[in-house]
Amino acid sequence: MNLDDTIVAIATPPGQGGIGVVRFAGPEARAIALPMLRLKHELEPGRAVFGELVEPRGSDIAVRQSGQSRLVPEQTSEPTPCRTRVSDPHGSRIDEVVVTFFARPHSYTTDDIVEISAHGSPVVLRHIVEMALARGARLAEPGEFTMRAFLNGRIDLTQAEAVRDLIDSQTLYQAKIAAQQLEGALSKRLQPIKQKLVELIAVLEAGIDFAEDDVSVLPGEQILRQIGDVRTPLEELARSFAYGKLVHEGLTLAIVGRPNVGKSSLFNRLVERERAIVTATPGTTRDLVTETVAIGGIPVKLVDTAGIRRALDEAESIGIQKSMEALADADLVLVVLDASHSASDEDKPLLAQVEQRTAIVVENKADLVDRDLVNAGGHDFSRAEKRSKKIDFEPASAGEKLSQHLRTSALTGEGIAELRAAILQHVTGDAGSGAESGFLTNARHQSLVRDSLSGLNHAEAAVQNRVPHEMLLLDLYSALRPLDEMTGATTNDDILNLIFSRFCIGK
Repeated sequence: MNLDDTIVAIATPPGQGGIGVVRFAGPEARAIALPMLRLKHELEPGRAVFGELVEPRGSDIAVRQSGQSRLVPEQTSEPTPCRTRVSDPHGSRIDEVVVTFFARPHSYTTDDIVEISAHGSPVVLRHIVEMALARGARLAEPGEFTMRAFLNGRIDLTQAEAVRDLIDSQTLYQAKIAAQQLEGALSKRLQPIKQKLVELIAVLEAGIDFAEDDVSVLPGEQILRQIGDVRTPLEELARSFAYGKLVHEGLTLAIVGRPNVGKSSLFNRLVERERAIVTATPGTTRDLVTETVAIGGIPVKLVDTAGIRRALDEAESIGIQKSMEALADADLVLVVLDASHSASDEDKPLLAQVEQRTAIVVENKADLVDRDLVNAGGHDFSRAEKRSKKIDFEPASAGEKLSQHLRTSALTGEGIAELRAAILQHVTGDAGSGAESGFLTNARHQSLVRDSLSGLNHAEAAVQNRVPHEMLLLDLYSALRPLDEMTGATTNDDILNLIFSRFCIGK
């Protein structure tokens, strides 16, 4: 991969659309793009220009002047002195386009970039690319525009990964978090941590390399205190991965219970459309039904399962087996009970299975309880009276994780908002409070932070064991390297520049 090449690629998704964009980047971006364009105005940085996409005539030749291509007929010995014509006016028109030019270094990759926005016909977009390739451009490798932005110092690695996350976003909240990472939220959180670690390394390096210049060596207690100043925010960052992973990957929620308790109806309520078949016949659901919804901006994969009971036939037995597998694989379990009936013997084994799991118990069909209370009393109870007459169902076999019980009605929608809030609370707890300050969203970052903490652990042990500073520095560099892999390398020049800027050495 030659970074001096001019590259071209279609920047919009495959398929037909209203608009399609072809992007050129590199030193010859203008020279390659202009001959296929007939523009109303000259290209200017940061300005969109309307024009036409044309087929350059085979009899035309390109004349390069001042980095700009002019096409003139072969019989013309001199280029026309008037305003530059970027194509022979007799070239056949292909499409109307809008062209935007970003001059280096004020562009995404810091190269000259030209973007041609045409109608989203795959044939037209491919033809633009083919004309560019014929004029010397190279087809961009996957991710090469963002790679150039990183290699040219436009973004760091965490921001480059945020570009991918933003493209892959399934919810608006995911897009918002990815945009924060793209703006450098994680980098800004890491920067002071790295700075403190680099400062400690610089002090120790100075004490070793310039001892003859009376640079003081830090005592062990002060070194431990400075390592602690690095460790504390790094541990907080490591803990943020629990929430960040959910934001990035989402979670799976299995809805389980015995037949005819309203699992599929509750599933449809959460999905907000009739996704699962619902009938009055117990055991209607025989296979897993899945759908992904956004709850609090977090993608939640809902899994509607077959009713768990003693199977009546082979098909139901297979469905129940799949239900148990879904229960085992789920991040969160929604146990659905029938609020209009007492606990049955079929509920107890299920509750026992999820006793040690993160689970929410939902008493569905609350509307039937309300109706029975009204009918039994012979008059219309107030809402408060209805609630006061309800008997909370507390299964004796339920553990602490099943202590939260909610009443819902999939028919009327009662309790659905509270159920969504409970799901979100079980998922995030209080972890979402640090969203604005940047947090870890992928496993690579989490692994690197752990490696850095491991290096700090070894450094603390080295100080306590009075290991020479030369050996201690090896552990501190081991803690610094993983952070460099997240944002970009700290070079020896960075260390030396810090040393000479903070110490009066050699005077």
